[in-house]
Amino acid sequence: MQILKEFKEFAVKGNVIDMAVGIIIGAAFGKIVSSFVADVVTPPIGMLLGGVDFSNLAITLKAAADGAPAVVLSYGKFIQTVVDFTIIAFAIFMGIKAINTLKRAEEAAPAPPPEPTKEELLLTEIRDLLKEKR
Repeated sequence: MQILKEFKEFAVKGNVIDMAVGIIIGAAFGKIVSSFVADVVTPPIGMLLGGVDFSNLAITLKAAADGAPAVVLSYGKFIQTVVDFTIIAFAIFMGIKAINTLKRAEEAAPAPPPEPTKEELLLTEIRDLLKEKR
């Protein structure tokens, strides 16, 4: 029973729920970035390189024989993964850079003066009354 109680306390903590939401959103964002890379970025890069499709680049180490599949070194898939990673890392870098710029701008903005306390208001009234009597 104690283990179930501890697990329940762990599972319903705000941090765990926030982390779960972040992972779900991250997975969805990953799909968007993968589609962006595969469908938008890779075709122009392939065209610039003479119509090369990275994912099809491979070296056959051993040809298929007697029903055994060929042994293939698919270095094109590795290149594609590196390109995907670079674009994802750059996108995250730009997002964090934008957030940090907003935070710096927010920190640089002067904070509004604090509201006077009741004591300060009372002292201001006394000062003003003393000025009036002069």
